[in-house]
Amino acid sequence: MFAAYAARIDRDQPLSGLELGERPAPDARTGWSTVKVRAASLNHHDLWSLRGVGLPEGRLPMILGCDAAGIDEDGNEVVLHSVIGQTGYGVDVGEGRSILTEKYQGTFAEQVSVPTWNLLPKPKELSFAEAACLPTAWLTAYRMLFTNAGVRPGDSVLVQGAGGGVATAAIVLGKAAGLRVFATSRDEAKRKRAIELGAVEAVESGARLPQRVDAVIETVGAATWSHSVKSLKPGGTLVISGATSGDRPSHAELTRVFFLELKIVGSTMGSKDELEDLLSFCAATGVRPVIDEVLPLDRAREGFERLESGDLFGKIVLEAG
Repeated sequence: MFAAYAARIDRDQPLSGLELGERPAPDARTGWSTVKVRAASLNHHDLWSLRGVGLPEGRLPMILGCDAAGIDEDGNEVVLHSVIGQTGYGVDVGEGRSILTEKYQGTFAEQVSVPTWNLLPKPKELSFAEAACLPTAWLTAYRMLFTNAGVRPGDSVLVQGAGGGVATAAIVLGKAAGLRVFATSRDEAKRKRAIELGAVEAVESGARLPQRVDAVIETVGAATWSHSVKSLKPGGTLVISGATSGDRPSHAELTRVFFLELKIVGSTMGSKDELEDLLSFCAATGVRPVIDEVLPLDRAREGFERLESGDLFGKIVLEAG
């Protein structure tokens, strides 16, 4: 079957290890289901995999991709929850959880095999491309906002780095949930787009906000960390799920953290139950993932190049069939 896969690890030039071509189809496995992939979306996780983060060379070649929607063996339209082994289903005793492609072949292929427990019905209201955007970036944003930040309608939230998958999801979900959303970006066009999606104001990265906020959604890391901490109200919460600009900020702002009793919460992905809630939320409210571009699988390299450059707003989706 045709697939996009990591053939080599290169920390400095990750795309040099990306190959497109034929790979073996999944073997039948007890407790697992093979899904015919209709759509899969790109995440920064895929770039990190090509750099060897979470993916050692001994597991290569590895088909990339951790998000997908497609058709299962019984003809059902399904969405994949991409955290494998979270509750022990489909894995060996004592095996810890992992994100798809850290141990198991991924979704950038014509077929993918996952534990049957990891499949959820795709709402009829969502297209395959829309549903494929939800299990990583949008689920991450959902958990950050509603589980870990604990915000309520009427609260204020700052979303750093408008344009990225998680940040875009946080803006749309926050607006739909009745939050007062602020956003930042270095790019004027992305700031305008953030306002179109529901942000009440979008400012340049590092600029002072018109008010301090109840929570910050942080995925950028070192470049925005100080600004995120300074933007919080006393007792506010900073939720971080990524560090695309690095994980070592020059100023940790520790004095401000303890003096204002700020909370810093790490957040990774989300549970199957949260994904089910997110799917229902989108179906019921009309909220839809923001898709930058849909490409056929054989043009996956173009999608990776745009993801690496940051020249996108929303998700890039690959269609396998």
